[in-house]
Amino acid sequence: MPFVLYLLSLAVFAQATSEFMLSGLGPDIARDLGVSIPAAGWLTSAFALGMVVGAPAIAVLGARWPRRRTLLATLTVFLAVHVVGALTSSFAVLLTTRVLAAFANAGFLAIALATATGLVRPDAKGRATSVLLGGTTLACIVGVPAGAVLGRYLGWRSAFWAVALISLPALIGILRSVPTRATGQASPARISIRPRLAVLLLLGALVNGATFCSFTYLSPVLTEVTGIGVGWVPPMLALFGLGAFAGVTVAGRYADKRDHRLVLVAGGILLLGWCAFALTAAYVVPSVVLVLVQGALSFAVGSTLIAYALYAGSEYPVLSGGLATAALNVGAAAGPVLGGLAIGVSGFRGPLWVSATLVGAALLVGGSIRIAGREGPG
Repeated sequence: MPFVLYLLSLAVFAQATSEFMLSGLGPDIARDLGVSIPAAGWLTSAFALGMVVGAPAIAVLGARWPRRRTLLATLTVFLAVHVVGALTSSFAVLLTTRVLAAFANAGFLAIALATATGLVRPDAKGRATSVLLGGTTLACIVGVPAGAVLGRYLGWRSAFWAVALISLPALIGILRSVPTRATGQASPARISIRPRLAVLLLLGALVNGATFCSFTYLSPVLTEVTGIGVGWVPPMLALFGLGAFAGVTVAGRYADKRDHRLVLVAGGILLLGWCAFALTAAYVVPSVVLVLVQGALSFAVGSTLIAYALYAGSEYPVLSGGLATAALNVGAAAGPVLGGLAIGVSGFRGPLWVSATLVGAALLVGGSIRIAGREGPG
């Protein structure tokens, strides 16, 4: 894989750390700013909503812009709003910065996906996607637990400062290494109506909604239901990330085979895992095992669906990357909201059951059609 992919992955690492770290910082932010834990979960939803709007918008507007300029602009905005977020004492301002950071993050990821898949062979989009999304899983392993540790000992604001600092070397690397050529013209009318792509986007939204529904509230699930100490939350978040890294790595190779049966089997096991987690969350050993397993399966299935969407929309890679990013974040926005509502109804096991329901819905849709074709674009 070209070295520039790893530079893009570094930026994705910083962005994913920001997106995911609230799973460990939510209770601290809630206490400091005087809001409830479910309300703090809206920070995750706000980020996801910003990505839903930002991904297709910047993918269309920036389709003919130089790649380096677009990547640098979006990453600079992302860095700046984290500085503002670290300084504010207002929940409303913090919520606004999350939307703006997400808008920038979405545009960056849409262009980065097109750049990554354009630098490799036409039949290696899955592996290129796995390298790029490796930054996301490394954020779960290193960035998010480190943010939780910083939040515990230095306050949640220190985690925001850390994200801003991590973004600096990524900016320098992109400036020196990313090609300046245009990303190519997008055509919303042609690509958005293709049935297989539309179904893949729906499946991605459902699976990612399941992931974020439970991951956002993983800290209170583990402390309030499983009964582990607060000090064990960062290692458990890292364990989820370790599983995610393994899942993305393995999925990158299998995604290029485009065998839909693999996704259906992995999705079925994912569904059983969420059910098992909900039933055994009061016990430490099964909870530890399932945190690892669900991290692996969630990201394996999710990254494979992204690769399939990029294959389906290969004629317009920038827009297809933007649409895939938006669809995943529809799920990421809805998941924490549904999880918060479930907490109010049935306690902290509620998000686990909602995750199972969302994956079950994805299986019903995906099981009725062929989701991974080998024909041409669309």
